[in-house]
Amino acid sequence: MITTAEWKKQFNIGVDSIDHAHRKLFSIVRKLIHLSEDENNGPWACAEGIKYFKSYAIQHFTDEEAYMQSIGYQGYEVHKHLHDDMRSKTLPALEKDLLESDYSQESIHHFIGICLGWLAAHIMIEDRAITGKIPNRWKKDNAGKNITALEGALTDFVQKIWGLPAEIVSEHYNGENFGNSMIVRLIYRSKEKKKIQIFLVLEESLILHTVSSMLDMPLTKMDKLVANAVRELSQQIADQIILHFRLSLQYQLESSHFMTPEQFQTEFSAEYFSYSLLFNTGAGYFAFCIK
Repeated sequence: MITTAEWKKQFNIGVDSIDHAHRKLFSIVRKLIHLSEDENNGPWACAEGIKYFKSYAIQHFTDEEAYMQSIGYQGYEVHKHLHDDMRSKTLPALEKDLLESDYSQESIHHFIGICLGWLAAHIMIEDRAITGKIPNRWKKDNAGKNITALEGALTDFVQKIWGLPAEIVSEHYNGENFGNSMIVRLIYRSKEKKKIQIFLVLEESLILHTVSSMLDMPLTKMDKLVANAVRELSQQIADQIILHFRLSLQYQLESSHFMTPEQFQTEFSAEYFSYSLLFNTGAGYFAFCIK
């Protein structure tokens, strides 16, 4: 989990009201981190802090959207959709995780890590794009039928292959740190040398649960056996997606390998992802990204 929430000068976009709100949000997250680390604080302390963060963030989104409209910002619709995703999907899903686990340390880490990571990435790219400092990342917003079909297919395959339910947390996963994870990249290539890359980011708790069930034996640590199983589990899901969307006649698996978090972040920074989804299975989180 991210353990620092320090404000940096480069987060300033040059609009005083927006910069003030961003600093406030970082301050709230910083307090949440301290609350979660103090064993003397009961769940109610984090619950109150999380409630305040959600309330302040939602009001900030409304204010920022009003500002974008006032200046005629061309990227308004896509930017608002990112806010809507956080407002209507991510925050409610994280809250559900907290409530169902009675504010476990794991669920609190999910909340803080995802919110802080989302906030930092959103400010550095989407919010700075408002003032023309850089281009926005999500130039093409794959919403509607395509993303609904992908979500449905993934939910179905995770249930059939891993035996777990999957609930959407975000339709715009941006590489946020939701806990210790393994990252697998699978590269598919056509005869014409066109390439599709699929990335799966699997939380360790999900990995251990799934591999333990698969082998019918309890596993408590990540080792070579588990790593090999993770590659197989990742390929099963990726292959099913390729098959489901009738791409298997065009694209064949060329390679699969593990990535470090740093390498994965480099991929996010370098080029736009077509789809990038985050799910909660109840046993852990996973992200599924297509490039």
